[in-house]
Amino acid sequence: MVKPLFTDVRLTKKSSPCGFLTVKAKRMTKKVKLAYLVSHPIQYQAPLLRRIAQEPDIELTVFFSSDFSVRSYKDEGFGGVGVKWDVPLLDGYHHEFLPGIRENATVGVTRPLSYGILKRLRGGKDESPFDVVWVHGYSTVNAMHGILAAKALGIPVLLRAESWLRDRERTGLKLAAKHLFFKFLKQCIDGVLPIGTLNSAYWRHYLGDDFPQYLMPYAVDNHYFQRRSQEAIPHREQLQKELNLDPSRPVILFASKLQSRKRCEDLLTAYLNLSPGPGQDPRPYLVIVGDGEERAALEKRAADSGCSSIRFCGFRNQSELPGFFDIATIFVLPSRHEPWGLIVNEVMNAGRAVIISDDVGCQPDLVTDGVEGCIFPAGNVAALTDALQRALATPETAQLMGRRGLERIQTWSYEEDIVGLRKAIAQTTGKIIA
Repeated sequence: MVKPLFTDVRLTKKSSPCGFLTVKAKRMTKKVKLAYLVSHPIQYQAPLLRRIAQEPDIELTVFFSSDFSVRSYKDEGFGGVGVKWDVPLLDGYHHEFLPGIRENATVGVTRPLSYGILKRLRGGKDESPFDVVWVHGYSTVNAMHGILAAKALGIPVLLRAESWLRDRERTGLKLAAKHLFFKFLKQCIDGVLPIGTLNSAYWRHYLGDDFPQYLMPYAVDNHYFQRRSQEAIPHREQLQKELNLDPSRPVILFASKLQSRKRCEDLLTAYLNLSPGPGQDPRPYLVIVGDGEERAALEKRAADSGCSSIRFCGFRNQSELPGFFDIATIFVLPSRHEPWGLIVNEVMNAGRAVIISDDVGCQPDLVTDGVEGCIFPAGNVAALTDALQRALATPETAQLMGRRGLERIQTWSYEEDIVGLRKAIAQTTGKIIA
């Protein structure tokens, strides 16, 4: 596990079956009221919110600015394909949708825009104010509205975001403006919840080494993906037939949006480099799951190559992905500017080797080159080709990497999230979480 400079709170294990962390001080008599402000229901976050809601001493209320993701909508990242998630986004935790002003099924600086958060945080005649506010992101009007509303009410604020220093280059003027903004932001928040090593470094850079940090890892529902991967095994042959795959040949899997920053074209080039000779297909298959503006160009290039072992599967919903993980030998994410890459967590729960670029944010925390998979410099097709060859050197090579990945992901879970969140609440509110 990553060991950045996090604030230390004196915590001990209770001798109870649940093993909840408590501070050595007077016991609290009522639940801590936690408000979480986020733009819209997010498929990756819903299981974590359900897990937090199970804590007996935390009363969680989630405030959404929009409900577009629970309706059928068109995701421009998937090339305008209609998306309706097939996993529950709202079950198992208390939530409210704030009244909206501006919303068009996208997320941006001024979208979605809502109001009413100040009133809800303050509470009413028969309702006490919230004890602490957790805000997702800081670069939107709504997020700053929530932060300032909590500040005005004297409610501690915890901030979580995906930002990292490698994100993109900025001019000197923009960097100066950003430093000024963070001087202001630092006065409005009480702690940050870093998702991993690179995000922690970002907070230290802009907020200082002494600003409170509480590790809240970017995790997925490990139990769900491990279970679904096991459930996919009896259906493996059916999916292989559907895709016309020879079970004796390895499978290289890509599953993400087909956008330029995902660099699927680099993978396609590296894959074709595996051909043993002119007019001959590489031994592995390349299976591409996802949709987006790059799909037509990728399909044309694949067709022009004359290679018959490339499969384009289009957009597949969340519950379908474990079946593709199951038929994969290795998974590849060659992205640039990828703040984390939660699909890497998902694949590791299926016990599959992963190859990722060094511009994928989860790399320092989840993947060591040659151990759980391979790392290569983003945009370097020759290095990606070499990584594919290393991971596919023998069937046992990829299998061993996959087993190591499954071991490593066990310690990057929602349980670590709960520990970090509880420490943050205990420290910033001064209230004991019993």
